[in-house]
Amino acid sequence: MLMVLIPTIMMLPTTWLTPQKWLWSSTLTHSFVIALFSLTWIKWTSETGWCFLNKLMATDPLSTPLLILSCWLLPLMILASQNHTANTPLNRQRAYISLLISLQAFLILAFSATELIMFYVMFEATLIPTLLIITRWGNQAERLNAGTYFLFYTLAGSLPLLVALLVLQTNMGSLSLLTIQYSPFMNMTSTADKLMWVGCLLAFLVKMPLYGVHLWLPKAHVEAPIAGSMVLAAVLLKLGGYGMMRLLVILDPLTKELGYPFIILALWGIIMTGSICLRQTDLKSLIAYSSVSHMGLVAAAILIQSPWAFTGALILMIAHGLTSSALFCLANTNYERTHTRTMILARGLQMIMPLMAAWWFASSLANLALPPLPNLMGELNIITSLFSWSPWTILLTGLGTLITAGYSLYLFLMTQRGPLPNHLLSLEPTHTREHLLIALHLLPLLFLILKPELIWSWSF
Repeated sequence: MLMVLIPTIMMLPTTWLTPQKWLWSSTLTHSFVIALFSLTWIKWTSETGWCFLNKLMATDPLSTPLLILSCWLLPLMILASQNHTANTPLNRQRAYISLLISLQAFLILAFSATELIMFYVMFEATLIPTLLIITRWGNQAERLNAGTYFLFYTLAGSLPLLVALLVLQTNMGSLSLLTIQYSPFMNMTSTADKLMWVGCLLAFLVKMPLYGVHLWLPKAHVEAPIAGSMVLAAVLLKLGGYGMMRLLVILDPLTKELGYPFIILALWGIIMTGSICLRQTDLKSLIAYSSVSHMGLVAAAILIQSPWAFTGALILMIAHGLTSSALFCLANTNYERTHTRTMILARGLQMIMPLMAAWWFASSLANLALPPLPNLMGELNIITSLFSWSPWTILLTGLGTLITAGYSLYLFLMTQRGPLPNHLLSLEPTHTREHLLIALHLLPLLFLILKPELIWSWSF
């Protein structure tokens, strides 16, 4: 664990002491080496499932893919942000990179924590760098409004979680994830127990986000700079799913009854947010709402608690993280050239940038879960387990899949096809840096087709 965590923390002095001309290349190289080292966590143990264990941190087959995704994303964020911050003063560039590094350190500590209180502290700590990135480096004047939404939604959801964890600590004596599943069975029947159940899961449902408490997400995504959008879509939403998977082990008897309204909201949210995507004019807003739709499927899967559903949720979280991050990078390449996010003002770009159109096509197909990509593996697992839980869910999940295919094709056709608008007279050509960035998103997805057990084997 420390083999990755200590180099990540040591990137902070590197960022501030490196000469200006080497700043971006040295931090990129350093973070990419860390990402490669994180691949050593891919190691299964037959007995307990836990490995790389010390007093505070460990990995298991649930946290390992999410940890590797967090480490893989930092070099990609640095690669994507280079052009965005090129004209800002040097100290601000250093501060920006430092915030991204601190965010990665908090995420590593959150996903590898063996104590629930430590997980909670790191879960909250990720809020600070994300908020600073959105409010300081966002694109429009509305970024302060987006930051306020993000802060208050997240805080309002997570304060009940702190109270619930303290109550659990008092009742059970320990909140260690290593022993919590073997703790004595709690007879949770009273109204206070039901309030504690809601308190435990509310923070994670807001973070995912569940439909109904999702309004912070489109605002935060649209106003955030490219690195903010990438880390929000790829990793921070997954903190919600990860936390739910960890806590539902001890809240089990109540989940069968209390989970119903949340499952219904999640499934209804797939249809509603998909329908909203079909009438979006803003490119980043469409990708943000599609994240709500996909994470609704994950939330429903986690709440029904079958092994297939848990496995499908983990696969879809990893696949969605890579896919939506790639789509945000592509949206950013368009925005840097056309200076608009309105799709009708920046259409027909395939004629000018054919290779970028190929990346758009591949990312859109991944978003609509084309076989044999991991997106489809995850969705099939979830839809199958939802169907076995209740056959009626096939109506909502089937319609949701159709709408997802519809808005993914709409996204591609609106940005790439059609006549080129007359006001787009001269556009900068695409750079190798941008092609490398999208390739490093999509290649892991293709490799996971060849070895799906890396993200599949949890819960079996």
